[in-house]
Amino acid sequence: MTWSAAIGDGPYSELRAHLLRADGQEDVAFALWHPSTGRDRTTAVISRLILPLPGDRAVHGNASFSPAYFARALREAVSSGAGMALVHSHPRGEGWQGVSEDDAGAEREHAPAAFGATGRPLLGMTMAGDGALSARVWIREAVRMHRMRDCDSVRVVGERLTVFSPRRGSLPVPGSLVRTVSAWGPDAQSRLAGLRVGIVGLGSVGSVVAEALARTGVERIRLIDFDSAQEVNHDRTLGATRADVALARSKVEAARRRVQRAAHSAILRVEEFESSVVEEDGFRAALDCDVLFSCVDRPWARAALNLIAYAHLVPVIDGGIVVRTAAGARMLGAEWRAHTAAPSRRCLECLGQYDPGLVSAEREGYLDRPDYIEGLPDDHPARRHENVFAFGLADASLEVLQFLSLVVAPGGVADFGAQRYVVALGRIELDSRPCEPECLYAGLFAGQGDDTGINVTGRHPAADTERTARRARRGPRVRALRAAATLAGAVERRLGLW
Repeated sequence: MTWSAAIGDGPYSELRAHLLRADGQEDVAFALWHPSTGRDRTTAVISRLILPLPGDRAVHGNASFSPAYFARALREAVSSGAGMALVHSHPRGEGWQGVSEDDAGAEREHAPAAFGATGRPLLGMTMAGDGALSARVWIREAVRMHRMRDCDSVRVVGERLTVFSPRRGSLPVPGSLVRTVSAWGPDAQSRLAGLRVGIVGLGSVGSVVAEALARTGVERIRLIDFDSAQEVNHDRTLGATRADVALARSKVEAARRRVQRAAHSAILRVEEFESSVVEEDGFRAALDCDVLFSCVDRPWARAALNLIAYAHLVPVIDGGIVVRTAAGARMLGAEWRAHTAAPSRRCLECLGQYDPGLVSAEREGYLDRPDYIEGLPDDHPARRHENVFAFGLADASLEVLQFLSLVVAPGGVADFGAQRYVVALGRIELDSRPCEPECLYAGLFAGQGDDTGINVTGRHPAADTERTARRARRGPRVRALRAAATLAGAVERRLGLW
């Protein structure tokens, strides 16, 4: 299990204003954090700062804090059920900072008390003069013995997504990406390439997003979907083949093969999870990502992703397509949307992307019962299944552009709001409103990680049914064909054909 840290842009701006002093001296502060436990990574999510009061610390080139300040911060951590973080500045440094012996000694000295009171390791953080954050955790090995473990990264989430890591400078650019990198430069390309990006749903939108990320040089892509490649979705899935259907491949397996063929990174790593994001394995796999694409059409999955965006500080880029038809299958109109859910932005529930009542109905299994669906009005969201590949392509394009703006910020603009494209008018409408005042995601749940007290995962009957059906379709003949296809693919890779 690796470690990382995350902070919203509001607390980050407040912390930066405090630590990077006008007189150039070092300063110190405490903060509270909650765990976000992924499949392979635990993230310390900063929820609140405990800034010093007069007399709490002394600034003398370096900075030191009083026992009373430490005790006050510790009481706040215990009363909030949170872990404790000690943050200080290196105003003359740039980028990811190492830890001096004095700094390590101060953190090591206070780690046992922090762990004893909160049951969670002390998080140490350093802010460099350029605003870069580095982090480490102090893991308990024995009584009053704690060992420092460096975090892999620290991400700042809000209007922009910034991920700090120990990696220095820009990576070499493959020749095939020269035109791509010329658009935004090697530093931005390094930021894009270094992200771990998750795609939840590999249908008409997600399949296009996966191809776009691979061709943009993203190095780590995680695919999450329980569904199968079938005749009914073959026409709308980019790169899907008759062989995918005939060989009973899952959507993530088919997408992984396409992504590997389209890759423009020599170190591409693609991981596939045949799960729903509302199942425990899929949910935890999503928490390991730095940013997620929501390419789903069910309310339960969107609710889970909404919680991830705000409680766990993993920005979620979401979209959706609605087609309106009249009798005789005559199209009246269509629209598609793209938006990013993250702190300081409007959440998916406030955007109206899902109905909380339908989340409960889906969790109870009603949305998979034909008798329940047949009793709903014709225009009910649960009965709408119209889609066209061209519409999925257009919506994926908007989602990818949201992603690029979030990371690259062309012209310094990272957040231009939610987008809604109206086909009949040929017009994009923007919505830059914040969440409603009573929104739980932007308020109570923000930065709480695993400690929200809300359980959004559970058994997903539709996922169980589809995985069982997929295994049944893989009879002896299909297994033989799959073995032959696997061998042919291995030969192609050995010959460098893809």
